[in-house]
Amino acid sequence: MASQLLPLELIDKCVGSKIWVVMKGDKEFAGTLLGFDDYVNMVLEDVTEFDYTGAQTKLPKILLNGNNVCMVSTASTPLLPRMFISRVIFIAL
Repeated sequence: MASQLLPLELIDKCVGSKIWVVMKGDKEFAGTLLGFDDYVNMVLEDVTEFDYTGAQTKLPKILLNGNNVCMVSTASTPLLPRMFISRVIFIAL
């Protein structure tokens, strides 16, 4: 039987890797995960911010509030169109 990892253990395995973070509202971030805490507050570096208009903003570093994190992926680019992701998150919550 395969061993199971807790959610925070999975995030811990992503430290140093590129991740994609979907936030509540209309923001998404792609960057390298530097660290996180028990509340899933995350520090990313070499960040690209995406908003609902498709605009992209480059940021050297950012702190994301864990209360607003909806989904984290190890992919550094979106896996699904934004509109579909929003619907999946809505159903999941």
